[in-house]
Amino acid sequence: MEAFGLAAATIEPFGNGLVNRTWKVLSPKGNYILQKINDSIFKKPQYIANNIGLIASYLRKNHPDYFFVSPVNTVDGKAIFYREKKGWFRLMPFVEGSLTFDVVDSTKQAYEAARQFGRFTRMLSGFDTGKLKVTVPGFHDLHLRYRHFLKAVHNGSQQKIKESKDLISELIEQKLIVDEYRNLIRNSKFRLRVTHHDTKISNVLFDQDNRGLCVIDLDTVMPGYFVSDVGDMMRTYLSPVGEEERDLEKITIRNEFYEAIVDGYSSEMADDLTEVENKSFLFAGKFMIYMQALRFLTDYLNKDIYYGSKYEGHNLIRAGNQATLLKRLSQLKVTT
Repeated sequence: MEAFGLAAATIEPFGNGLVNRTWKVLSPKGNYILQKINDSIFKKPQYIANNIGLIASYLRKNHPDYFFVSPVNTVDGKAIFYREKKGWFRLMPFVEGSLTFDVVDSTKQAYEAARQFGRFTRMLSGFDTGKLKVTVPGFHDLHLRYRHFLKAVHNGSQQKIKESKDLISELIEQKLIVDEYRNLIRNSKFRLRVTHHDTKISNVLFDQDNRGLCVIDLDTVMPGYFVSDVGDMMRTYLSPVGEEERDLEKITIRNEFYEAIVDGYSSEMADDLTEVENKSFLFAGKFMIYMQALRFLTDYLNKDIYYGSKYEGHNLIRAGNQATLLKRLSQLKVTT
C-alpha cells in the first residue's frame, strides 16, 4: 500500500467478485477498496484506467453533482499501479453506509438499478465514444459469438457434440436473433453509446433505504448499444433463479421485474432513446440471454477452457438453463 501512501493500512478480503480479487483497506486516512485487475481477461489494464480517467474528467466538468467513485491516484499520480510478479492494482474510496446485493429481491431494487445504469449512460450522452478504449474486444458482438459457436460445433469434442445435439439444434434455430442484431446495429437510429456492459445487481451501490447511489466496476465500460445493459439486467434479474439452476421448472419470468427494468431505465433515458431503440427492450433480453447460452455451450464443446467446470457437464447445464430462460422470455407479452 506504500504506492498509495497508506503504509499503516490493514487489508482484509472483501466481496464475492469472480473476475478481480478485492480487499477492503482500513487506514488512518480512511477506508478504501483495493482491487487486483485480472489481466488474463483485461489484457491491457491501462485501457481501463484511460477510460475511467476520461469519464471522471468529463463528469466533473459537465455534471459535477453526479456521484461518481473515482480511483485514488498513487503518490506519483497514476490511477493504477503495477507490482512486479504481482500484477496491476487500483484503489477506490470505500463509500461508507453503502450496500451491495448479489441477488435482486424486489422490483424496487430492479427499478433503482436500471435507473442508475440509465442515468450513467445519459450523463455521458455528450461524451465522444471514440475516445474510449475497447477493454474486451468483441465482448458483446453476437455475430462473433455465433461464429465461435459454429466453429465449436464443427471442431469441438465429438463426444460432447453428440451429447448436446438437441441443444445445438435449438440454438441454431434461434439464429434470427443474430440477424436482427446485425440489422439493428446497421441502423443509424440504433446509437453507439457509453455502455457499462456488466449490469448485474452487485455493480450498483445502494443506500440504507434501498435507493440507488451509483454504478461501480467500470472495467467493461466501452462504446456499445443500450441492449447490452438492458439485456444483461433482464438476463440476471427476471428469473428468481440464476444460471446455475439445474431444475428448469424453476426458471420463470417475473413480469413485474421486466416492467421495473424498463421503467427504471426509461425514467432516465426516455428522451435519449430513439423510436427503434424504444421498440427493442424485449429484444435486449433475447439478445443477451441467447448470447450467454451460445457462450456456455461453446465453452462446453471446447472442453471448458474459458469458464471452467465445477462438475461434469457444468457448462452444458448452464447453456440449457439460458436456452430455457430465452424460451420463457419469448413467451412474454409486452406492449413496449
